[in-house]
Amino acid sequence: MHEQPTQAAPLVIPAVVPGTVPGQGSRAGARRAARRRKASGSAGAAAGGLRKLVPQALVVAFLAGGTSAFVADDKAVELTVDGVPRTLHTFADDVAELLADEGVAVGEHDIVAPGPAEALASGDEIVVRYGRPVALTLDGQRRQVWTTAGTVEGALRQLGVRAEGAYLSASRGATISRQGLALDVRTERAVTFLADGRERTIRTNAATVREALAEAGITLSGQDVTSVPAGSFPRDGQTVNVLRITGSRQVREESVPYAVEQVRDPLLFAGTEVVERQGVPGVRRVTYSLRTVNGVRQRPRRTGEEIVREPVSRKVRVGTRPLPTSVSGADGLDWGALAACESGGRPNAVDPSGTYGGLYQFDPGTWRSLGGSGTAQNAPAAEQTFRAKKLYVQRGASPWPHCGRRLHR
Repeated sequence: MHEQPTQAAPLVIPAVVPGTVPGQGSRAGARRAARRRKASGSAGAAAGGLRKLVPQALVVAFLAGGTSAFVADDKAVELTVDGVPRTLHTFADDVAELLADEGVAVGEHDIVAPGPAEALASGDEIVVRYGRPVALTLDGQRRQVWTTAGTVEGALRQLGVRAEGAYLSASRGATISRQGLALDVRTERAVTFLADGRERTIRTNAATVREALAEAGITLSGQDVTSVPAGSFPRDGQTVNVLRITGSRQVREESVPYAVEQVRDPLLFAGTEVVERQGVPGVRRVTYSLRTVNGVRQRPRRTGEEIVREPVSRKVRVGTRPLPTSVSGADGLDWGALAACESGGRPNAVDPSGTYGGLYQFDPGTWRSLGGSGTAQNAPAAEQTFRAKKLYVQRGASPWPHCGRRLHR
């Protein structure tokens, strides 16, 4: 009995399940799929020809070799994003393709090492650090900076900020999220104070001169001030003077000058002025601030005033009547010689007793009887001569018993 030849079991080639290869569906995934289809097609054609020439075992061996070539494109790499590592299998050709496949977006402030254009090989390590915005106020100066550090201490080190002895608004170990944070840093500075005859230098991270003063054990009291504003930021190497000020107030009464009011009077001869009302000065009360700075008295400073009594103006009548040029019976006499003898030729002369005045030494009664106003010594010289002539017409030279004879030379 002849046995039927036993047929070999059909060869089953495992299929590649979509989704098991990282990056499936992307541009790079499509390119890799095309390579796999080409490799599979070549392997199938070769297997068909070999069925006619070699046993099925040789076909299996050939297909196994094609699968090895496919697996050779797969790379095992380690990707660390912001300190979190993971191992991946990828068909990406470079770092940029890997990041795109993994959905890792990077910006201008982020760090990628090695660079995006670098080719990938199995065993590579790729590191991504995200940039974080920091609103940094350093010693009173504010600026926006970026850091890839995850903590305040790392950011300070990365930014080159000297933190020893500095004031920090956040602890060194505080984390910095991708949204960033505001950080106030005041470095340690040397500030010198000159106060009470002594010099004191301290190291401080104070925010104001006032705070640094307190650290130096210096107290401001009363009107004391500093040479720079107490609220200003103390700079490294700065010298600040403390001014000890004592003050008092002084009130003085001062005279207020009166005004002169002139009234034109047509009844008075031109050049004649008659005081109708004497002026009276006013009084004002003035307040002064007196200060002593570090023992040196300063110039008084006027701080206020009030009028205690208003001044009264002086009222003067000013003559506008034209002066006569002659007096009949007296024009030919030597009036110059008489004036020289009586007063030395001075219109404002007054005798030692204060009774007689002017060129011709009129007493007030005689002067007024001749039509004069005020006193003779205050009238113009021409008016004095005119009234002297009128007196001569009335009484001759008798009013001038010692000098009258000079009229007839």
